[in-house]
Amino acid sequence: MTKFRPCIDLHQGRVKQIVGGSLRDDGSAPTENFVSDRPAGWYAQSFRADDLCGGHVIKLGPGNDAAAREALAAWPGGLQIGGGINASNAARWLDAGASHVIVTSALFDGQGHFLPEALSALVTAVGRERLVIDLSCRRSPGGWSVAMNRWQILTEVAVDHATLDRFAPSCAEFLIHAADVEGLCRGVDADLVSLLGGWGKLPLTYAGGAASMEDVHLVEQASQGRVDVTVGSALDIFGGAGLRYRELVEWNLRNL
Repeated sequence: MTKFRPCIDLHQGRVKQIVGGSLRDDGSAPTENFVSDRPAGWYAQSFRADDLCGGHVIKLGPGNDAAAREALAAWPGGLQIGGGINASNAARWLDAGASHVIVTSALFDGQGHFLPEALSALVTAVGRERLVIDLSCRRSPGGWSVAMNRWQILTEVAVDHATLDRFAPSCAEFLIHAADVEGLCRGVDADLVSLLGGWGKLPLTYAGGAASMEDVHLVEQASQGRVDVTVGSALDIFGGAGLRYRELVEWNLRNL
């Protein structure tokens, strides 16, 4: 059954909710939906108190390591970590308390070409059972393409069942942000959710656009209960008005 997985997005050392498509390397400020006065550890402690496992901490650019370590220390073994992860630093993040490391950009060169040797190095460094492959993507002709470098560069890799089959032997699960709707609170990409649910051979988590409990139900229905969901900007603990954190905790308890 579909479960809610929490998230902690970090930007410039603070917990934020950002419109994913607004992240740029040109120095322009991203569109921020929410900037928290609470530290990352407060959120991690809340998730721990409610036994919400399998959530993720995402470092959106530099300056987030200290906040990420604070969150992992507050919920050791309960959170995954992504953002700037590669074969040389992955083991250190596991030692810091992450249950898994999440990777996208490290698997590609600067032009978006897949590097099989980079994936092999990560599997060697941490083992497939501690690795989550992030296939966050944007719409492209004929479907979706994996987007890297804070979703700014489209890679050569399509998000489809063949890609999931290709990467499945090297990871424990997949995380998929729908970058085109991330942070907009205008609804989920139901077509993408349906595609993911039609595969369903490993755990998958979808993020992007959830604005209400109707969207959570839609993820469950469209994926046949095979895809979990992350909620960000619409959640009340992140300043949103569409979804209540306690309601999602109760949803998980019902779906045990």
